[in-house]
Amino acid sequence: MNNRATPWAARSWAAVFIAPAVALVGALLVLPFLFTVYRSFFSDDGLSRSWVGLDNYATLVTDESFLRSLLNTGIWTVGTLLLPVLLGLLIAVATNSSGWGRFTRFAVVLPYALSGSVTAILWNFMLQTDGGVNAILGLLGLSALEQPWLLEWPTNTFAMILATTWQATGANMILFLVGLQAIPTETIEAGRLDGAGGFRLLREVILPQLKPISIVVIGISLVGSLKTFDIVWLLTRGGPGTASETLALTMYRQTFTLSRYGYGAAVAVVLTVIVLAASWIYLRRQLRSDD
Repeated sequence: MNNRATPWAARSWAAVFIAPAVALVGALLVLPFLFTVYRSFFSDDGLSRSWVGLDNYATLVTDESFLRSLLNTGIWTVGTLLLPVLLGLLIAVATNSSGWGRFTRFAVVLPYALSGSVTAILWNFMLQTDGGVNAILGLLGLSALEQPWLLEWPTNTFAMILATTWQATGANMILFLVGLQAIPTETIEAGRLDGAGGFRLLREVILPQLKPISIVVIGISLVGSLKTFDIVWLLTRGGPGTASETLALTMYRQTFTLSRYGYGAAVAVVLTVIVLAASWIYLRRQLRSDD
């Protein structure tokens, strides 16, 4: 009798401890999302509100600014996964056992300590038409390469991805360093004795050992890139026009600038579905490959 009661009692106590966290998540995440879904079925006209069903979602399909922001969000996702993650990995591997590594790591991590607004101010100074980048190009005799970096699409999107790379690489590098320092030195030495070196050592010995931390780094970068907002807002306001907007910025503009609450809610629902779907697909593939 006691043996049967023990597992039930353990599950009951587990439910008691988990319940506050579940209630908090439900209150702060699930309920607001459900209200946003409900709100997306309405259209706003001044102070009035009318039921339009799926019309807001149908409008999204033909809205050029939404389709452009969807494209920009895809570019941000690819750029964020290729640059900050890859550079963080390479710098972590290159500096893990070198004597000068601590100075390099400090220089790479330092931008991560800055807020997004400070990063945007620094890069706004650098990327203005008369800013630091064009001034340096002029001094080097490369005036032909000078660009209005923030005034034309897609140049401004690529420039902002580079600015984000400058800030985010340090965080990825730290996480990869944690993974590298957990790899037994015997494993590395065994790989070298078997003739593995350079890229082969990285591919066949180090990367498989880094898979758990790589899942975390890529997952965080994936979700963060899909929700990109602050640096785009501070550098270009989504301009010229709406050319460099991401989905998060489109949602903000439609909701708080144009007061199209129903349409903005539809954009928010689409963005949430994309983030959840991308995260679920990625984690499912990783867990399946582990099995």
